[in-house]
Amino acid sequence: MSVTSRYREAWEGFWRDAPDDPGAVFWDAEPALTAGLHLALFEPHMSAAGLPLVDLGCGNGTQTRFLADRFPRVLGIDLSAAALDHARRADPAGQVDFRQLDVAATSEAEQLHAEVGDVNIYMRGVLHQCDPADRRPLLDSIATLLGDRGRAFLVELSEAARPVLLGLVQSPTGPPPKLAPIFAHGLAPAEAVDATVDEEVEAAGLTILAGAELPLTSTEFRPDGTRIELPARWLVVGAS
Repeated sequence: MSVTSRYREAWEGFWRDAPDDPGAVFWDAEPALTAGLHLALFEPHMSAAGLPLVDLGCGNGTQTRFLADRFPRVLGIDLSAAALDHARRADPAGQVDFRQLDVAATSEAEQLHAEVGDVNIYMRGVLHQCDPADRRPLLDSIATLLGDRGRAFLVELSEAARPVLLGLVQSPTGPPPKLAPIFAHGLAPAEAVDATVDEEVEAAGLTILAGAELPLTSTEFRPDGTRIELPARWLVVGAS
């Protein structure tokens, strides 16, 4: 199974229209506020030294480049060719191996695992806006990529983020400029229910090894100048 065509087309459209400017995308916060914080939580659970690290759903590669400074081999994987165009333009030295893959397609995940072996995975903000039919295949493919030794760090908006987002979108002054394109392109953040995500993780044969709440920092600000943060959860998962 591969992702729905609606989902693929929505992301292609979003990234084709997205500016190249750093921080121009709502979730494209600087790594010190995102992947840098997450690594401190993730690294203690990495049980096998030297595994490649896959940034799954890497988008324009901001976090991927940060990770590539800290691990010997990093792959940036995304469904969207337009997103990877952004990522490669921002990485002229070719530090990261960026690839277009539909990881929800079992055959593509199996092929990547056959090439690189077990991996660790960093995935931020993918499951919560997947079409429901795509979440389980994606998690099955994550289990394939992790194998016996890999660990995945998953960061997702919690269901508590949805009313916050709707409040921003329905503001009398209109949605914040960086948030509006997400809804305009038919993307649906914070759609997944927390308990359902946990059940789907476990149904894919993965064990939740750790987890807690940690707000997800955006690049957008409220009228009073405070940065918008959204309720989110992180999980570390691995083979049962």
